[in-house]
Amino acid sequence: MVNKINEELEAYCASEYSKLLRVIVCEPKYMEIREIINETQKEFKDENIDRVLAMEQHTNFVKSLEHEGIEVINLPPQSAYPEQVFTRDIGFTLGNTVYVAEMATDIRQGEELILKTWLEKNDVPFFNLCRNRIEGGDVIIDGKTIYIGVSDRTDKNSIKNLQTLLSEYDIIPIPFIEKFLHLDCVFNVISPTEALIFPEALTKKELALLESRYDIIEVTKEEQFTLGTNVLSIGKRKVFSLPCNKKVNHKLRERGYSVIEVDISEIIKSGGSFRCCTMPLLRTTNKKTELA
Repeated sequence: MVNKINEELEAYCASEYSKLLRVIVCEPKYMEIREIINETQKEFKDENIDRVLAMEQHTNFVKSLEHEGIEVINLPPQSAYPEQVFTRDIGFTLGNTVYVAEMATDIRQGEELILKTWLEKNDVPFFNLCRNRIEGGDVIIDGKTIYIGVSDRTDKNSIKNLQTLLSEYDIIPIPFIEKFLHLDCVFNVISPTEALIFPEALTKKELALLESRYDIIEVTKEEQFTLGTNVLSIGKRKVFSLPCNKKVNHKLRERGYSVIEVDISEIIKSGGSFRCCTMPLLRTTNKKTELA
């Protein structure tokens, strides 16, 4: 484990792409497909998850994060939660506050208690989104704009309530085809001007909106299935991506990104990749150097 970063702030996040300093993960010690909760799991329900391999791949991912100077916080895995590796869904950091989700499915309810215990123990400010279903995988932050996916996991009323709570932000609901689970499975902002998108998942209206705001990097149907949009940006135009997503990685490199390829192919069988497996707690506040 790397030494704790000397930062006054315990938590801060204002985008998906500024330099990542501190992140929360959870090893897939008890990972398995117990109930089919997304389309990807349907494909792998018979072979299920090789936990030994998933653990090995996750360890390599954590080592790669630490190699980049990122402090990695490991939540304790519990046997009751087979999807606990996907820490992004249980909360999101906005400004100096962690917003803790109320999980939508029975199989994941209770994961948020483990996060809140850690936050309380370490005096990290958090807000409990009680009776509001907004999972972190549906939340894409870009400065004062927050895109929130309307899905089976995040409902319209909860998004309206969040807009009332966060009146200083422009919160934009983004409906998409619900079989793709979370918004970050089909859309991801990777710089102030660029975004990865799987167009087939969005309506013409939402696609036109996003195309007017970003230079779009389209992800193919094949690479959407292997979660090509679900990269993790760590700042300075560096992203974690799967080796199998060759077209996405090539397009990113053409645009000057440094692509860090790590194989977590066993973990994605349950429907989540690098972004899903990480909950950023602290990103840089230095606007001059965050993309340098």
